[in-house]
Amino acid sequence: MTDYDVAPPPDRLADRVQLRTRFSTDSGTVSRFMIQLEYWLDGAWREVVRYDHDRDAAGGHDITTEGLHLDVYRDGDKHRLEQITGPIPANEGFTAAEADLHENAERYIRRFESWHGINNGANL
Repeated sequence: MTDYDVAPPPDRLADRVQLRTRFSTDSGTVSRFMIQLEYWLDGAWREVVRYDHDRDAAGGHDITTEGLHLDVYRDGDKHRLEQITGPIPANEGFTAAEADLHENAERYIRRFESWHGINNGANL
């Protein structure tokens, strides 16, 4: 896993839901980030959806040339990638990703719960 300069504790959104944010900056510009919605399932935090930007990592993504995308997880694996924007500055992508996960957390969680057969799940 990439080491980030800033890694605050996860932001708990509900009993079984949290938002994990990690990022690094270079002269005030976001150089890499990972923002991930997670669900507590079977004794571990599982990825629900993730935004990321790290042009220097093996297999990393550079949103300034590739555009912002959302990784969607199902059964512990990346299920699909949803393209969100065209090329975008990293600071704007970071802000957009964070806003999307706050605004659409309930929708993402409901889909995750449906896929995993979870009834009476997280209360968002």
